[in-house]
Parts: sequence; structure tokens; C-alpha cells
Amino acid sequence: KAPNSGNETEATVADANIVYVYYFHGKQRCMTCNTVEKVAKEAIESNYASNTNVKFLVLPTYEKPNETLVEKYEISWNGLIIDRGDNSVNITEKAFANAVKNPEVLVDLIKQEVESRLN
Repeated sequence: KAPNSGNETEATVADANIVYVYYFHGKQRCMTCNTVEKVAKEAIESNYASNTNVKFLVLPTYEKPNETLVEKYEISWNGLIIDRGDNSVNITEKAFANAVKNPEVLVDLIKQEVESRLN
């Protein structure tokens, strides 16, 4: 299985050498929520498919194994977080503002935030 397949739904102990792109979601999902996930997943797959130090994870906020991360990032509903070690950024607001009308803006933002954490 490819490391960035996005099929992992359970939070694991974070490796400080890996840039994690976490997409959190609740049970009820709107078109924009689904689009944010799709754009983020495609951004990671198309730009970092061969990079094992970048992982995209979809984390349902209502599942018990994800509680620790939900609390850590203070996720109340949905969230798009890019994290490496103790260096994280919450881009949820920008993601939801751009995913539908300007997906390329979101892709660029994701790439910029991932790149800054890879170096």
C-alpha cells in the first residue's frame, strides 16, 4: 500500500521526522468538507507520492483512537492541520475559504506549509 494513500483513519504516535497532513471531520459532512479532503489528498498524492516523510491522514473526530489529536489541535468540528514534531499550523479557515472556488490556492498553501516543514 502506498504511504500516502489516505486510507489510514487511526491516529498513531507521530514520528518527528514526518510531516503529517491531518484532515479531521465529523459525522455530518457537507460538499465543502468533502472537497477540502479531496483537494488536500490530491495535493499530497500528486506532489509527495514518492516522499515517505509526508503522510496524509483522514481522522474522524468521533472515533476514540483520534481523541488525543482532536484535543491536541483543539478541533471542534473539521480541521486541516499540517504538523511535524512541535511545528504545526492550522489552515482550516483558508482551506474552507478556497477549496471549492480556488482549489489551486489551497494546493499551493499545502505545498508551502509542507515544504517549510521538510527542510
